[in-house]
Amino acid sequence: MALQVTRGYAYKKLRIMANLHKIRQRIIERNYYLSSHAEEEMLNDDLERKDVENAILKGWIEKKMTRDVRGTRYRIEGPAMDGRLIHVLCRFREDTNLVIVTVYAL
Repeated sequence: MALQVTRGYAYKKLRIMANLHKIRQRIIERNYYLSSHAEEEMLNDDLERKDVENAILKGWIEKKMTRDVRGTRYRIEGPAMDGRLIHVLCRFREDTNLVIVTVYAL
């Protein structure tokens, strides 16, 4: 039984890492969209696009949210350019484009 639990955990961790890699690849390729809500929240917290990109490239998936009818969202926690921790919530659309849903400083 313990071996099955270990394998299940390892598989889950591999899937999370694969998703993070896929998200980072979209950022590197600049193949993503910022929602208007994300842009508003970025203004409120004095964040720029480079802060969002840095957080995704240097951060980690802090939570995977699967109960949204629009699709799975990923909450990434990582550093802005000035070192502040921020959260970036994103999801893949049906056409596999990445959408940054919202961004906020912690």
